[in-house]
Amino acid sequence: MNKVSRNKRLNPPYHGGCECGAIRYTVSAAPIVIYACHCTICQTQSGSAFGMAMRISAESFSLTKGTLKTFRRVADSGQVFTNSFCPYCGTRIHHRADRTPGQISLKPGTLDNSSWLRPSHHVFLRSAQTWVVIPDDALRFETVPENRAWLRGE
Repeated sequence: MNKVSRNKRLNPPYHGGCECGAIRYTVSAAPIVIYACHCTICQTQSGSAFGMAMRISAESFSLTKGTLKTFRRVADSGQVFTNSFCPYCGTRIHHRADRTPGQISLKPGTLDNSSWLRPSHHVFLRSAQTWVVIPDDALRFETVPENRAWLRGE
């Protein structure tokens, strides 16, 4: 795997898949935003201190192998999330939020080359683990900001 500076994005297409190899996908467009979420749901889902999301246009995502299984979750806000994962190994691939139907939040750790990933935003810091260090140049939010233009690439 090529080493890439964390400050330089790779050009699409991006390829990725699940842990067992049953799911493979291609992303044909650059991400809208890459962010880290420190909410307790993302901590549980990732089994770690936070979850990462690479927001992409839904039309840029295509499965090249396998079929995803889904489940729906209703957030405290009332927003509905459809979560997609490998039916064999359980690797979460992405989720879709009903309030942004043209976008997918890809789990960027599933990319074949994730060396270039760097979240520009950190959300739900009110529930962040105390030992997590947030880079000085990242935007920081205690929850999700009311103005969600950044999630749409605006």
